[in-house]
Amino acid sequence: MFFVTRIKHLPVSARGRAYAAIFALAALVAPLAADEVMPLIDVHVHYNEDAWSVISPGRAVELLRQAGLDRALVSSSGDTGTQRLHQLATELVVPVLRPYRGRGEQSRWMYDASVSDMLAQKIEAGNYAGIGEFHADGEQIDLPVIQHVIALARRHGMFLHAHVDVDAVERIFRADPQARVLWAHAGFEDPATIGVLMQKYPNLWADLSFREEIAFRGSLDNDWQRLFEAFPTRFMLGSDTYTPTRWFYLVEHADWARSWLADLPRAIAENIAFRNAERLLQRSR
Repeated sequence: MFFVTRIKHLPVSARGRAYAAIFALAALVAPLAADEVMPLIDVHVHYNEDAWSVISPGRAVELLRQAGLDRALVSSSGDTGTQRLHQLATELVVPVLRPYRGRGEQSRWMYDASVSDMLAQKIEAGNYAGIGEFHADGEQIDLPVIQHVIALARRHGMFLHAHVDVDAVERIFRADPQARVLWAHAGFEDPATIGVLMQKYPNLWADLSFREEIAFRGSLDNDWQRLFEAFPTRFMLGSDTYTPTRWFYLVEHADWARSWLADLPRAIAENIAFRNAERLLQRSR
């Protein structure tokens, strides 16, 4: 009330700026209203071949919409599943290109020289936001195939969705200091380690799939909250539908995310829920 009284005595031009500043501050610290449904972007969705006989493309799109997703970044082993969903819902499904032609290639794709040409051809013909999710660790990043993937991403302005360890993150940025890396599962690392890497690499983001320890019974963990507050523009949501059964938990997962996002200041919650992903996509497409 003191501030409102003082503002009333300001000139009209200054009064408008003062009210705008107060409203911006209120939006930053205010929690979400209890009945407010937060829009979400899920950056870690797969529609692999083993899901096709269990969940039709139409049903998959329906589940994404039931979860209240504005968009879903979808990559699949192989790319056919992604394209089926994208054709049904171009406004919802954002294609991301995996280097796998099918299941079982996670540990050997980086040794297959033909992967480089396959990815290059698909990127030229398609409209992909990123490359991944791909799996690799440590020295594997230095292999020619992965170095080519890093170069492809740089050439086409794409991000890398990388399921990798800390050493691999370091090696990616050593190969391309300007690379944009979406770190799958935040590397399954603890908040302190994640914070060190994010401080070192401004172009490192992380998805929060399979990190249920973030919130126990819907209440946000203190260490994770401090991490989100320290790096509010660097985290995104993900469900990781790597098996068919995971598709049936999409709505539940979205509800769980909204429950702990409500513990955060509105601006940070919106960043994690959808704004950070929007920024990544704006720089990729």
